Amino acid sequence: MDSVELSTVVYVSPEEAYEFLADFEGYADYSEHLDRVTRHGDGGPGTEYDIHLQWWKLSYVVRSEVTDFDPPERIAWRITKDLRAHGEWVVEAEPDEAPPDREAASRVRLIIEFDADSASSDMLDLPRLVSLDWVIDKVRPLVLKEAQRVVARIVEDLEGERREVELTLHDSPDTI
Repeated sequence: MDSVELSTVVYVSPEEAYEFLADFEGYADYSEHLDRVTRHGDGGPGTEYDIHLQWWKLSYVVRSEVTDFDPPERIAWRITKDLRAHGEWVVEAEPDEAPPDREAASRVRLIIEFDADSASSDMLDLPRLVSLDWVIDKVRPLVLKEAQRVVARIVEDLEGERREVELTLHDSPDTI
């Protein structure tokens, strides 16, 4: 399994960060390759989301399912078709990290585990002479770049202003 784990500190309470992250449909505002998100369900565990992705000459809809909510600390999900992947958002209070002009601080952690080899060429309508291996090689670094972009943009919206965001890339997930 490949994995990506990023975290950063945001200057809001864990409850504010959690509420923001639980709005999966709003994620389309943060990713260059995410066109839209459609919800199927009430938003709680068992709710499925169609994530409409576009990259290069490819369009694909990922179906994900929320597997667990533990407010205000954890939102877990998994991909339900075509690819073995799962992940979670984890929110932890970090009161010592709050600057003097802020009342609260929280660490927001995005953890993704995926098996790129579980993808089959049947899941994508690839252009002629383009191999699935080529696509996978191009997508692996894109996953990390997009995760970083999403976290940085979320910080800006949560805090209401742009600032330099320190993203920490962790070696391996420790909570999934």
